[in-house]
Amino acid sequence: MSEVLIKGAHVLTMDQGREGDLDILLRGGVIAAVGSGLATSGRVVTAAGCVVTPGLVNTHHHLYQTLTRAVRGGQDALLFGWLKTLYPIWAKFGPEEIFTSTQVGLAELALSGCTMTSDHLYLYPNGARLDDSIAAAAEVGLRFHPTRGAMSIGESDGGLPPDALVEREAAILEDMARVVDAHHDGAEGSMLRVGLAPCSPFSVSRDLMREAALLARDKGVMLHTHLAENDEDIAYSLAKFGCRPGQYAEDLGWTGADVWHAHCVKLDSSESAMFARSGTGVAHCPCSNCRLGSGIAPIRRMRDQGVKVGLGVDGSASNDAGNLVAEARQAMLLQRVQLGADAMSAREALEIATLGGARVLGRDDCGMIAPGKRADLCIWDVSGIESAGSWDRAALVLAGPTRVRDLFVEGRQVVGDGRMLTLDMPRLIARQNHLARRLAS
Repeated sequence: MSEVLIKGAHVLTMDQGREGDLDILLRGGVIAAVGSGLATSGRVVTAAGCVVTPGLVNTHHHLYQTLTRAVRGGQDALLFGWLKTLYPIWAKFGPEEIFTSTQVGLAELALSGCTMTSDHLYLYPNGARLDDSIAAAAEVGLRFHPTRGAMSIGESDGGLPPDALVEREAAILEDMARVVDAHHDGAEGSMLRVGLAPCSPFSVSRDLMREAALLARDKGVMLHTHLAENDEDIAYSLAKFGCRPGQYAEDLGWTGADVWHAHCVKLDSSESAMFARSGTGVAHCPCSNCRLGSGIAPIRRMRDQGVKVGLGVDGSASNDAGNLVAEARQAMLLQRVQLGADAMSAREALEIATLGGARVLGRDDCGMIAPGKRADLCIWDVSGIESAGSWDRAALVLAGPTRVRDLFVEGRQVVGDGRMLTLDMPRLIARQNHLARRLAS
């Protein structure tokens, strides 16, 4: 069985705050040992002048949106106006657009240190299926948690999306069951876990939310949706349902350790306390929240209450980047802007980006560098200009870099010397740009 030994690096393990100059031995997709003076007959990766962290975990993304970055007409809009600008463009997608944009988004994440990501695909125009993004991810090599999203209430029924992008609820539930049965792997070390993810309270019915929760628990998979993203979202919930989003979620069975909600910018203290009691997770998307003017999510309060919090880059039409370590920096800075310079440390932000995200996605086998955990880790070269003069090599969130030197997933190298090893990037980027131009025209 092949081994990889990483030597000479400063290691942040996220294992009870352990930190120091350590060697890491990878064997069979698992971290076999962490310590000093380790040896191997296999491959040795020299990491002098580097910091090693667990792989970063992205808990919320819409990978298809990498084809619609910086779209004119949507750059300065709030959430609802932004969606209305983008829906007609997304309606022109098909299987090729889903496949290509997924690979571009995953490569961007990998280069920023991400080893595991979720994806929320909630529209399926022109024959597109979740299977298209699953096939794309298999070639990239990241640990993948795709979710079968859905929209069922179109404009004619009082919803936000155009009628052409919604599906019948019976067909949605049937395909949800099909995708889980075809692709989900719940085993430890799994590279692919499928979740169910009706898009949002303003694009699906209460019945679909309730039925999806029942189906997910029958199949043993997780649930995901958007919740309490901005003031418009709160107003919609109060007007349509007569309650706040947290109560809406709880009433429909959308709380618990198998549920995580994206954004939660406007959760009040009683709602976040309920999330803490129930073990419900939150995907914090600071850059997207800034871009759409949604506000600053109360992450300090949530963490202090015991809520599980991870980071999400959100879709590249509302970020418009997919850099996860930059997201950790933004999360830290926003809490400091709101609450003071001691509100969140660089190491806590990195913990949220790694161990925090793994816990949100229910992955006890990932998120830290410790014997028995999966061999997902990043090597960051801190000998360059970004870190020149830094007194703290491990303060990546403060001084950079924001791009990894090497990335290992399940012990396999996906990024080497700052380059994707699993994809032909010039060819992929050319194809992506061609598709984007075709959509724009």
